Amino acid sequence: MAQVRRLEPSPARRGETTVFKAWERFARGEDDLSGVRPEIAISWHRCRDQYRVDPSLAEAPAAVAEVGHALEHDVVFAELGFRAASLVHEVGPLGGIVTITDGTGRVLAQWGDPATRAVAAEANLAPWFCWAEGATGTNGMGTALMSYTPVLIRGAEHWCQAFHDWTCAGVAVRDVVTRKPVAVLNISCWRGDLPASVGSWLGNVATMTQRILRQHAKDDGAELIAAFNHARSASRAPLAVVDPAGRVVLADDTAGVLLGIPGSTPAPDPAVRWKPELPEFIRAAMYACEQAARNPDWAGSTQILTRLAAEPTSISFRPVFLAGHLIGNVVSFGVTEGDPLPRSGDDVPLRGQPHRMVATRDNRMVLLRLPEVAFAQSDGNDVWLSTDQGLLRAASPGLDRLETELGDAGFLRVHRQYVVNLSRIREVERRYKGELFLVMDDQAQTMVPVSRRNAPTVRRALEI
Repeated sequence: MAQVRRLEPSPARRGETTVFKAWERFARGEDDLSGVRPEIAISWHRCRDQYRVDPSLAEAPAAVAEVGHALEHDVVFAELGFRAASLVHEVGPLGGIVTITDGTGRVLAQWGDPATRAVAAEANLAPWFCWAEGATGTNGMGTALMSYTPVLIRGAEHWCQAFHDWTCAGVAVRDVVTRKPVAVLNISCWRGDLPASVGSWLGNVATMTQRILRQHAKDDGAELIAAFNHARSASRAPLAVVDPAGRVVLADDTAGVLLGIPGSTPAPDPAVRWKPELPEFIRAAMYACEQAARNPDWAGSTQILTRLAAEPTSISFRPVFLAGHLIGNVVSFGVTEGDPLPRSGDDVPLRGQPHRMVATRDNRMVLLRLPEVAFAQSDGNDVWLSTDQGLLRAASPGLDRLETELGDAGFLRVHRQYVVNLSRIREVERRYKGELFLVMDDQAQTMVPVSRRNAPTVRRALEI
């Protein structure tokens, strides 16, 4: 790593001396992050240890010349442009600028105070430059791409020293189906502070913009159901239709049993669809969408283990398009058609089994070994971990994400609010109406409920 040149903070930032000194230590390779907000500390770790961003970087790199995005996301950029115009009236007089990026951190447009825009141009805070964390370190746009809530990055909290005179606040607009970021709206000030209400501004903009994506998801779901009915009329094989995230919009009774979801029941919400209890199936569905997005004529097949059969079951994927964009696949069970999907190797983006989990306590990160975690419980987007060190907040938001990361490491989703470590279950209690409760071996011997939907999976996992 390049030698970090010592530079005292500007007068406008002297109140951030604690963070600045922590940044100096951390950039030198030390791990003392006293006085640093947990979300900033986690971002710094990504920048230093994962992305290896040079903290002496003075300007953003040029973005990749061609970055593809779904055509339906153009309306999101247009909506954010409209919202940005109204924000400029608020922050422009304060010397602020408003910026929009795509889901890769590439700046698409910018408005605001001319003098601030001129300073921003010196750091390439301008269209067609990349502000993803992996390219430019901790900043409002890049860090928003990694967060499910608005973020505020003040002064020395930026990973690159050249940006310490900036205050930035950003929020990502995420696809309601895949949860991947589509765009970021960001507000920046140079050597100044943003209004206290900036977080609520950004949150409201994201909420209003995502209503557009929710309507698209509703339209896509209706089209997938139509594709299901069309395929049903031509085939007797068990069928399901899935979206690009591998979630099921509709499955017949047989396919529903194989996937562990309700059969012949459309998903109740366009943004919250049935999630199969088969990580291998979800990975295959996501891979199938990646291939079909490159080649609309693509079709493929593979084999997966289901909950009811000792032998693998063949499944085939055929893409479904609406107005020229891919919205999912029709899945046929017991059918082998099209190109074989790779079972393993570099072509399938399989996530390696994690060895540790990251939690936060006050202003510190806590690195946990997996056996130390008894269970995880969701509270909105926050996830709380019951550990041998007490109750800690997980660094990664969203129980779905944690379930995906730990699905192959002995953790199991037993309820919409709980993922448990199977090795930490002490007892299983059966109530008079058949309800199951898991008695964990944490200090409180917490009783975790098992939903009726997940009960068969829990019984199989525990062999009871």
